[in-house]
Amino acid sequence: MDQKPYLSVVIPAYNEAERLPATLVDIDKHLRGADFSYEILVVNDGSKDGTAEVVHKFEPMVQGLRLVDNKENKGKGKVVKQGMIEAKGQFRLFTDADNSTSIDHFFRMIPFLEGTTEEGKFDIVIGSRDVKGSKLVPPQPFYRRALGNIGNIVIQIFLLPKIWDTQCGFKCFSEEAAEKVFPFTRINRWAIDAEALAIAKVFGYKIKEVPITWVNDTRSRVALKAYIGTLLDVLKVRIWLWTDSYKLREKKGK
Repeated sequence: MDQKPYLSVVIPAYNEAERLPATLVDIDKHLRGADFSYEILVVNDGSKDGTAEVVHKFEPMVQGLRLVDNKENKGKGKVVKQGMIEAKGQFRLFTDADNSTSIDHFFRMIPFLEGTTEEGKFDIVIGSRDVKGSKLVPPQPFYRRALGNIGNIVIQIFLLPKIWDTQCGFKCFSEEAAEKVFPFTRINRWAIDAEALAIAKVFGYKIKEVPITWVNDTRSRVALKAYIGTLLDVLKVRIWLWTDSYKLREKKGK
């Protein structure tokens, strides 16, 4: 794509051959009628199934679709970083391959990204399941909500006060914010969301949460060790920020 697209949609994918087709069709359906250009990047994370083949099959049918193909598994954090840097869009949104948050939510983000609201312009707009107006369909089981709430309290205490849902996988960064933040991210797995937002806060970027309708795929299973691993990674990020291991202080003014 020679001309810079208005929107880049980045989809990290690991063994998503089954769910990805419906996601690609739905994204293309919503964006094809928009008055802006777009690209869709599927970043294959060393899948063992036919994820890469699915993307190639849909390339002739889905506008702006391209594959970033990793032969080895790197982890969500690494492929999100890769996709956000590889993307060319004025705005760069990463979203889940299971389409738990439909791409039509991006249209709600545009006024905040372009600065046409009374609140002004934001550099980063993120989907939230925990602000007024959000919906979970169907509701998560109690234990998963409890684990999520505990995790959010920890993340707020150590990294991101007053951001109520750092882990919803639907986040849009301006081109400038994406290109400044993601080269510094280190986390390989799920805490990439919190890490990227924490680095963005250091650089002074404004972050806005917007409510989303989140469709809970009951087939998804997140093990307890994934929650624990995420919180341990959050503590790592806090230590790296305290010690300036990222070397952000020397970059803030550049």
